[in-house]
Parts: sequence; structure tokens; C-alpha cells
Amino acid sequence: MHYHSLDDQQIDHISQIFKALSDPTRIKVLHLLFQRECSVNEIAEQLNMNQSAISHQLKYLKQLHLVKKRKVKTMSYYSPDDYHVMNLLEQTIEHTKHTS
Repeated sequence: MHYHSLDDQQIDHISQIFKALSDPTRIKVLHLLFQRECSVNEIAEQLNMNQSAISHQLKYLKQLHLVKKRKVKTMSYYSPDDYHVMNLLEQTIEHTKHTS
């Protein structure tokens, strides 16, 4: 088997993704969005948090291309933008069910 090395840019991006997944609020947001598309209001209500905190997390996740935004008139709806990362999160959730 031939070893394929990672360049510094790839390593940095991987590190940023794991950093995003290390935050409890972002995990909750991503897990919710994995189940259905939501507006900021819906996410805030579902997670019992304020809208500005949710907006801040969504902006961070959007910068990493983990979520995407769809606008309908004045409303923005968020959904997953990277199913590889979403599957990683869901696999980790399943893993915790077997190890608890």
C-alpha cells in the first residue's frame, strides 16, 4: 500500500472540522439539521437558546461549508452542506449508544 501524505492545508481544514464538531452547541445544531431543514428561529426554539447564539454558530458552520443557507423572501433555512461530516457525526452518535 502506498502512503499518501496530507499537505498542510488539508491538515488545517481537517483540524477545523474536528474543532467545529467539538462544540456541544454545534453538535446539537448539526444533529438537528441532519434530521430536517430549519430556520434560525426553529433551531433556537428546538434547542432552547437565543437566536443570536444560533446565528453565530451557523455563521461558523457555514464558513466551513458544513451547512448551507436557502433564502425564501426574508427567511433563511439551513441544511447540511457536507454529508461526509454529517455521517461522521451520526456514526459517532451511534458509537456512543454502544459504549454507554
